[in-house]
Amino acid sequence: MSDRRLHVLAVPVMALVIPVLAATSVAGQTTPSDPARRQAHVPATPWGDPDLQGIWTSSGATPMERPDQHQGRETLSEEEVALIRSETAARDERLALADAQRTEAGGNVGAYNNLWMERGARTNRTSMLVDPPDGRFPPLTPAGQTARTSRPRGNDSWEDRHIWERCVTRGGMPNAMFPRSYNNNMQVFQAPGYVVMLLEQVHEVRIVPLDDRPTLSGNIGQWNGDARGHWEGDSLVVVTTNLDHRVSALQPWSVFNSRTGSGDGMILVERFTRVDADTLEYEIEVYDPQMYTRSWTVAMPFARTTNLMYEYACHEGNVGMEGMLAGGRAEDSAADEVVNEFPVILNSGHVRISLSDLSQGVGALFVGRL
Repeated sequence: MSDRRLHVLAVPVMALVIPVLAATSVAGQTTPSDPARRQAHVPATPWGDPDLQGIWTSSGATPMERPDQHQGRETLSEEEVALIRSETAARDERLALADAQRTEAGGNVGAYNNLWMERGARTNRTSMLVDPPDGRFPPLTPAGQTARTSRPRGNDSWEDRHIWERCVTRGGMPNAMFPRSYNNNMQVFQAPGYVVMLLEQVHEVRIVPLDDRPTLSGNIGQWNGDARGHWEGDSLVVVTTNLDHRVSALQPWSVFNSRTGSGDGMILVERFTRVDADTLEYEIEVYDPQMYTRSWTVAMPFARTTNLMYEYACHEGNVGMEGMLAGGRAEDSAADEVVNEFPVILNSGHVRISLSDLSQGVGALFVGRL
């Protein structure tokens, strides 16, 4: 959430990265990118790498997949974008002036109202997916088709909820980088040999070494994987492996439980390119061979913002999780009452008994005649 919405104490985010960066020796640092290949509009760090530092925000207003009405078109006209933005502004104003809607006991508790949403401005792109060329996800594998229908969120255990709901991670990579309805900010720090990304939602920190150190052992998985970066001209290229087996690129990623994911073998290739002073182009190619028949690529711009970024104070085991699991136990109790009672036909008519009544003798059979 930016300072447009919350005016609280800012988190000293530099404290998260300085100890790690300071402990690195010069000997382990990467060779700087070639200044001769750098575009004139791309600023440089004091040690010669393209400067990506700052706070950047992305827009969740652009659809992930291309709508039917825009098939065959990669971009919208300026007039179309202006119309969408004006309609969105008018809707936001109507909602701001509307009467409050109160939740009633036994009804749908709903979600955050529009005050808390910060989707960003609609871009001129018809979809964030750019490959396949039709802007749609590729076909699922048989395992992906099974996962799509067999991994719903439930309430038997915290593992039946999504890892985002559990405040463990925004969804693991690649989902941690995709914009949603709010908290779509990222702060980038750089030091010789490292690039660090602080993601606003679930306050995750991605530390990307730029040297040729080996990756982690194959039996070690992490929510956001094990990243290694290098420069290709002005672009930072990040290859990520070793994702936790419970992380999945299956979309829409937030509707599934966190018991299982895509397993081993997922690989991500990202590119960060400073297009101009206020734009950072982001691209990620996702290889998820368990869920999809081919790789797919998302591309979107990050825009520089002068707003501060505050702590996203979500934590695992919060009151919401307690409430969801308590609701599940209440449903179980109600279901047990139904299961434990059943009609029995006797000469005297139909009666309803419970399993516990059987232990009290035949006399209980005549309690509760229908």
